[in-house]
Amino acid sequence: MINKLTIILNEFNDQLNSAKGLEELEEVKKQFSGKDSPLNDILKGMREASVEERQEIGKLANQVRVEITNKLNLRFEDFNRAVLNEKLKAEQIDVSLPGTNLDFGTKHPLNLVIEEISDIFTEIGFEMVDGTEVELDLFNFQNLNLPIGHPARDMQDTFYINDEVVMRTHCTNETARMFTQISKTNSKSKNLAAISYGNVYRRDDDDATHSHQFMQVDGFALGEKISFANLKWVLKYMCQRLFNESVNIRLRPSFFPFTEPSVEVDVSCFKCDGKGCALCKQSGWIEILGSGMINDQVMELNGLDPKTQSALAFGIGIERIAMLKFGINNIRNFYENNTKFLDQFKFYGE
Repeated sequence: MINKLTIILNEFNDQLNSAKGLEELEEVKKQFSGKDSPLNDILKGMREASVEERQEIGKLANQVRVEITNKLNLRFEDFNRAVLNEKLKAEQIDVSLPGTNLDFGTKHPLNLVIEEISDIFTEIGFEMVDGTEVELDLFNFQNLNLPIGHPARDMQDTFYINDEVVMRTHCTNETARMFTQISKTNSKSKNLAAISYGNVYRRDDDDATHSHQFMQVDGFALGEKISFANLKWVLKYMCQRLFNESVNIRLRPSFFPFTEPSVEVDVSCFKCDGKGCALCKQSGWIEILGSGMINDQVMELNGLDPKTQSALAFGIGIERIAMLKFGINNIRNFYENNTKFLDQFKFYGE
């Protein structure tokens, strides 16, 4: 058995030295340290040896097993280190190579318009608020003088979630909410001017100029001496800031349930200076927005006294302004995420 142990160790060393990779080394390990290895066979056969032979063979067999194990571990470390070094070499970064050119991002044209309108109104004391898009019927309709049964509440115009909850059809819902909150305060002074903005939803067929989801900015100014003259000044100031200082505005009588009197606002064509062109359809004027003085019934519905306070209001379609400012003829361009389209606004305002 002693001779067999010497032969096993010699064979192990020969095969260990000839192993050229991890797979071959695994085979050597399996052959010389596995359950069916010749070394285990010798240990099993020690039952038939005498006591003296068991001591001598056992001692030598243990030395052979320790040597096999240690040499296998060292060789595995060598192979694993070599594999790691090759991997690191292959993944090495050449810091002398030129870097990748990264394209500059750009703000969306609708965000550019919202920011511009925000700057205009915050400069003259308006607050900017962002209301909820899922709204109670109470604030979207009822508190804005649109009672149940009003034609504007028809299902063809509004996305109803249930009988009491809708997707808001305008940002004026935030006006009703803020009026209600103001009426509950104990402050004697209830003057406030605010701009609400965000997505609104209406059941509409999408085409080049219409969308079932679009963006609005609605504003109001509430106070003790707010008049139609204040409304006219605010609208003219806004239009001149949005387009250019030479534009004029024209107010046309209209009807909105939550304002009285109500007016549609036209701006003199900033492309042809009112002479007539394709943009203004040869009229010299471009329709911009709707506005008016808050209806007394709306004031009362939200807990305010129309005898001591009054308010102006206006609503602007963000896509409408963006299409006019940037010469865009298809509203769908705003939502298709075409990078070539968006790149046109990369340096706007610089």
